[in-house]
Amino acid sequence: MFVSPGDIAFSVGSVSVYYYGIIMAASLCLGILTARVITGKFYPNINTETIYDISPHIIIGAIVGARVYYCLLSYSYYIRNPFEIIQLWHGGISIHGAIIGGLIGGIIYAKKHKLPILKLCDIFSYGLILGQALGRWGNFFNSEAFGGPTENFLKLYIPVYKRPLEYMQYNYFHPTFLYESILDVCIFLILFFIIRKISKNTDGIVFFSYLILYSIARITIEQIRIDSVLNLFGIPVAQIISVILIIISTFAIIRIVKKEAKLQ
Repeated sequence: MFVSPGDIAFSVGSVSVYYYGIIMAASLCLGILTARVITGKFYPNINTETIYDISPHIIIGAIVGARVYYCLLSYSYYIRNPFEIIQLWHGGISIHGAIIGGLIGGIIYAKKHKLPILKLCDIFSYGLILGQALGRWGNFFNSEAFGGPTENFLKLYIPVYKRPLEYMQYNYFHPTFLYESILDVCIFLILFFIIRKISKNTDGIVFFSYLILYSIARITIEQIRIDSVLNLFGIPVAQIISVILIIISTFAIIRIVKKEAKLQ
C-alpha cells in the first residue's frame, strides 16, 4: 500500500519546498546525465559538451510546453484562476506538451548550430523516458494521476479532499503513476537493448520508436485513470494524441528505412 506523506517536503520560514519540484528537478538531471552517458558511449561524432549546451533550451521549451498544453486542456479552470498558471509546484503538466515544447526548443538550437536533429532526438529519447519514470513519482506526492478504486496490494491511499466526488466512499485507488513509471523503465530497456542495436545507428529510429512505445503505454494507462484532464467524445485527449503520434511515428520510421535502403 502507498500513502503519500503530503506535497510539502520542508519549509524554510514562510517558504515551502514541494516534493513535486524536487522530483521534477531530479528527473531533469537524470535525463541530462543519461543523454550525456549515452553520447559518450555510442555517439563519438557528437561532442558530449553539446548535451549540456542544448539542454537548457530543451528544458525551457519542455516546461513551457508542458504547462501551456495542460492549461489549455483545463482552460475553464485557469481562466478563473490565472495566478495558478505559474504555480507549477501544485502539479499540472503534460508530457505531450513537454515533448512538443522540448522538441521545438531543441530544433531551434540544433538548426542555429548546424547539429544533426534526428541524432540528438535519439540521444535524448533515452534520458527523456528515464526522466519520465522518475518524474511520475511527483504525482504520488501530489496524490494525483490515479486510477479507479482497488483493494490490490499495490493500492494507493488518496486523501478525501483529493478524491473525485463520485468516489468519496473509496479510500484506495490504482497507483497509475507507478504503473506508468514501471512501463517507462521497460521502454528504456527496449530502446537500449533492442531498438538501438537493430537500428544500426540509423538516425531517428530510436526517437520514433520511443514515441510509439510510450504512446502505447499511455493509451493503456489512460484506460485505468479516472482524472483525465479533458475528454473528446468520451475519449481522453491523451489517448487521441497518442494514436496520432503512433501513426506519425510509424510513417516516419518507414520513410527513414526506405531512405536508408536506397543509400545502400
